[in-house]
Amino acid sequence: MKKITKAVIPAAGLGTRFLPATKALPKEMLPIVDTPNIQYIVEEAVRAGIKDILIIISGTKEAIEDYFDVNAELEMRLKAGKKDKETEMIRAIADMANIVYVRQKEPKGLGHAILSARPFIGDEPFAVLLGDDLITYDKKPAIGELMETYEKTGGTVLGCKRVPKELLHKYGVVKPIGDYSSSTFQICDMVEKPKDPSLAPSDVAAQGRYVLPGEIFDILANTQPGVGGEIQLTDAIKTSMEKIPCYAQIFTGDRYDIGDKFGYIKSIIDFSLKRDDLKDQVKAYIKELAAKE
Repeated sequence: MKKITKAVIPAAGLGTRFLPATKALPKEMLPIVDTPNIQYIVEEAVRAGIKDILIIISGTKEAIEDYFDVNAELEMRLKAGKKDKETEMIRAIADMANIVYVRQKEPKGLGHAILSARPFIGDEPFAVLLGDDLITYDKKPAIGELMETYEKTGGTVLGCKRVPKELLHKYGVVKPIGDYSSSTFQICDMVEKPKDPSLAPSDVAAQGRYVLPGEIFDILANTQPGVGGEIQLTDAIKTSMEKIPCYAQIFTGDRYDIGDKFGYIKSIIDFSLKRDDLKDQVKAYIKELAAKE
């Protein structure tokens, strides 16, 4: 079994839900307090042992490339101001991983974006971390949990969470094979965004983390446009289940939908409450707001 050493982060979306800010700023660069969301995604991959990362961008996202590059002028100015801590922090971002980029020239869907990673991945299994999904962790990152499941099973692995019935219409919902009370179980199908909860085969939904086999590229290359006229990764995964076993891994961390305005606001509040330099002020302000209601 080949070891997973590479990750792909699709970040080519237009971010229309955050206009006008995303007219000039990539949505992946929106800060969670003072750290861009995409840094948390890269850090998750690195904590799982991955050092080679491909970020799929579009033509308007040079800011992501600049962020993970060396900024010699900024470092020089920080050093001159004797701001050693800040200098080390800026350099650590540039040294975090071996990051390369490819442009998705047309917005043809997530499956099309993943297909553009083929020259970087080759025929190896690889990790995928969606930039809109921020997942917290204490000891083991979510993608690391998926990688462990892959090492045990050799199959495709989907990062999942149990979701309230009234929210299942937002996600791809998995169909288990037999009992699915444990955190890891095999699946045989997926239903994309079921309009009626009664049509959902379970209460377990995919949440932005995948370990995919190298064979997925041949399948994607032959996948016809699906929902929205786009090449859907979900369709390719469903096809792959005919030959490659697929597993759901319910990861332990909390997940925030950064592509959603309220999800973004929740992440800022929760992350602020975990910081020693901010939590007391934020708690006091929340109490102040509650008292005014």
